[in-house]
Amino acid sequence: MQVFLALSRLIDRITEAVGKSVAWLILIAIVVSAANAVIRKVFSVSSNAWLELQWYLYGAAFLLAAAYTLKQNEHIRIDIVYGMFSRRTQHWIDLVGHVVFLMPFAILMIVYFVPYLGQSIRSGEVSNNAGGLPLWPAKSLLLIGFGLLAVQGLSEIIKKIAVMRGLIPDPIPFVSAHSAAEQEAETLAGEIRK
Repeated sequence: MQVFLALSRLIDRITEAVGKSVAWLILIAIVVSAANAVIRKVFSVSSNAWLELQWYLYGAAFLLAAAYTLKQNEHIRIDIVYGMFSRRTQHWIDLVGHVVFLMPFAILMIVYFVPYLGQSIRSGEVSNNAGGLPLWPAKSLLLIGFGLLAVQGLSEIIKKIAVMRGLIPDPIPFVSAHSAAEQEAETLAGEIRK
């Protein structure tokens, strides 16, 4: 199991680096958007390529950060129901969800996106918009995003099994939104009293 945990730690480090790096894509997209708006208003010049570049950057940020979001346990779920169960049951729910839903879906997307991307590259596919960008970079982001998500899913499965076997502590203990708000209020009240 130690080999799998070492693999999980490596995957987590890569996911962390990618997740924190792609946050800069949002800033770049904002700068491109602002520059495009200024150029369009001041010089009455515009290009669909600038609009598409914004879409590519936003899409890249969300697709490439999906694995990081999974690692941080920040994907949306119904905390009201999830929070009613013991932590051990929550781990089982997560494990079954990862094995039965996440991994098959991510692998299916990878299998379908490989030929989809290959065809786009071979045909030199470009956007239908005048002055549009090539489409293969956006399609490659889909493949990379699902690849990262699948690899991080494997890491989460390894960690869930290790936590349930008592080999490692829970890396991200579940705290419901209500409990988190109460803890934050207590912290703020303590700081005010000082």
